[in-house]
Amino acid sequence: MSELHEKLAKLKTQATNQLNECGVSDIDDELLDKLVGNLRLIVDNKDALLVSGADESELETVRKNFVVKKLGVEDKEKGATMVKAVADKMSGIRMKNRAAFYYMVQQELG
Repeated sequence: MSELHEKLAKLKTQATNQLNECGVSDIDDELLDKLVGNLRLIVDNKDALLVSGADESELETVRKNFVVKKLGVEDKEKGATMVKAVADKMSGIRMKNRAAFYYMVQQELG
């Protein structure tokens, strides 16, 4: 297994653990694999792999770059509400895994 695959596998394990901690038990592995794979270019940047739920500018970045660009949700209020709801659900987790955060946002948006 290459170093990249090992890092991505670790990222997925961390995401799965955080999702379970947030009460998500029926995890769509295909979706999670896709989200983890999309992070392969930043896998070496620890800060980029984390989401700060208390930082409004970080949440706005998630809304713009994930909710709008990747999921196609143009409704600013709806996107911001869903991102904030996930931040609140994950508030007990200090270092929020970006793949887990994106997974929960995508699930919130349906």
